[in-house]
Amino acid sequence: MKYELLSRHSLLNRVVALSLLAAVELLVHAADALTNTTLDPSSQTALSGDVIDLTISEQLFSLDGRTAPALTINGMIPGPVIRLKEGQQATLRVTNRLKERSSIHWHGLLLPPAVDGVPGVSFAGIEAGTTFTYQFPVRQSGTYWFHSHSGGQEMQGMYAPMIIDPIEPEPFQYERDYVVMLSDWSFESPETLLSNLKKQGGYYNFQKRAAGEFFADVKRIGLWPAIQNYLMWDQMRMDPTDFADVTGYTFTYLMNGLSPVGNWTGLFRHGDRVRLRLINAASMTFFDLRIPGLKMTVVQADGQNVQPVVVDELRMGVAETYDVIVEPVEDRAYTIFAETMDRSGYTRGTLVPRPGMSGEIPDRRTRPLRTMEDMGMSMEEGMDMGDMKDPHAHTTIPAMDPSGNTANVKGGDANQKSQHTEHGSGLQHRQDMPDIPAVDAGEPRRSKIPGAEPVKHGPDDHGPGNQMVAEFSQNRMGEPGRGLESSGRRVLLYTDLRSLAPYPDQREPEREIEIHLTGHMERYMWSFDGKKYSEAREPIHIRYGERVRLTFVNDTMMEHPLHLHGMWMHLENGTRAYLPRKHTVIVKPAERLSVAVTADAPGHWAFHCHLLLHMEAGMFRVVEVSEQ
Repeated sequence: MKYELLSRHSLLNRVVALSLLAAVELLVHAADALTNTTLDPSSQTALSGDVIDLTISEQLFSLDGRTAPALTINGMIPGPVIRLKEGQQATLRVTNRLKERSSIHWHGLLLPPAVDGVPGVSFAGIEAGTTFTYQFPVRQSGTYWFHSHSGGQEMQGMYAPMIIDPIEPEPFQYERDYVVMLSDWSFESPETLLSNLKKQGGYYNFQKRAAGEFFADVKRIGLWPAIQNYLMWDQMRMDPTDFADVTGYTFTYLMNGLSPVGNWTGLFRHGDRVRLRLINAASMTFFDLRIPGLKMTVVQADGQNVQPVVVDELRMGVAETYDVIVEPVEDRAYTIFAETMDRSGYTRGTLVPRPGMSGEIPDRRTRPLRTMEDMGMSMEEGMDMGDMKDPHAHTTIPAMDPSGNTANVKGGDANQKSQHTEHGSGLQHRQDMPDIPAVDAGEPRRSKIPGAEPVKHGPDDHGPGNQMVAEFSQNRMGEPGRGLESSGRRVLLYTDLRSLAPYPDQREPEREIEIHLTGHMERYMWSFDGKKYSEAREPIHIRYGERVRLTFVNDTMMEHPLHLHGMWMHLENGTRAYLPRKHTVIVKPAERLSVAVTADAPGHWAFHCHLLLHMEAGMFRVVEVSEQ
């Protein structure tokens, strides 16, 4: 065969021809993507098949002109989408190229404990330089995600989406399919963040009340009530602006790995039904998400089908997922806007009919204030607070930098400890929430809050792990959450969630396990029942096959997203046979919330707050399911 050297002119012609061919091929693929249900190829790389290889490594991560080391899965933040099929046997080989031990937890998946991925609970972790093979049958479908469960690695970039396609056709239709993964990123290390919070609980809070706000309160409610309110908060050594431990001062908020400046974009065309798989993969951040100009139809919660609910906005706790369908009809850009609960920052993306378009940033909302209701305090005791219980009381937010984050410069120890209690069988039916039976607590004080009940606590009233306790707790599942009450929009409520079909185990729980959520913000200690994990090594025991009620009582004034591994939690929200199944539930301040659990997975399972630094500071327990 005769080989011929190419002239420069001939080579140039071939390069041009190949370039034109590649461009035409891209246009064909783009057109095909718009006519089929496909995952957006511009933001995530999807991996599928019976065997999937993942690599954990350290890479440089660039964001808005700054670069720092990050921990990645397959060199990406977020990591690649894994797409599995219900009923298949999954094999995932994970190679750890870090200099430290690592792990992968498959969040929300029902699988054997040995492959759940929690070091120290069900396996030893993935040693540096080794490969660990996860194998398990895929027993469910929906939108999930996976992340490291080792130290602060998740915060440093180790998280990614997982989609499991169902065997049976889904009960809703759509033409476009996008993952929208929300997260937070700091150029400070997790160790630095935790150290700073240990020194000062409000280290990152630059939205505290100032003199101008005091005078505004005086004008609104009068001098004496305003003084009383400020003195009361000071006496408790707490701050009514405490909504997030870590804020936009250090966090940049991301959508599919891009900052607000990066503006992740998804395409649609007129008449498309667009499925958005919303995943809150943040380490410490609650998001309030809305798309101005579009209604969202919620069709799944935590990967499980629910009866469709049309809303304008939803609050996403850390680790929660919601699948929504939107139908853009106008020839314009629509902004997917996810604002932090404390209003210190936001992230955004855009749905567009044509590339190159960008949606407008909606007006920023004022940050909310905590109230006496959030503290679980009696409104008849102590000081007359005027209308400080008014949930519409807000104040202005600090200036924002171009990334949507705060641009400011940083300028009583007597408490009660709760006790873990278990109650025997013969419980009354409690799915008609909020009819929660009162608990005998001696001579109870009465609250003006409808439905509030006195909280039962243990005999040890002073514990170092709990700064204060809720005097009254109540069911708050019918509330949108502090800061959303006066939005004028239809906000998703937990009471809106109803499973699409009756859940299989309709037994009444045999017993109740009451768990108090406790913490000490000044010392930055977080715990269950006043004890950090290191102080409470005895597992929470449930008999295999037992139907049990877990009742969470939040003694803190912060929201906590609680995650149970290995088993579903049926949220007791009053929907009777249609209780929604969730792997993560938000418990509001001073709330009493119950879930029913069928202990169908023997082994040791992690149970913890999914705020990463809360878990690291002690808000973690082990649930043991066994025959004994």
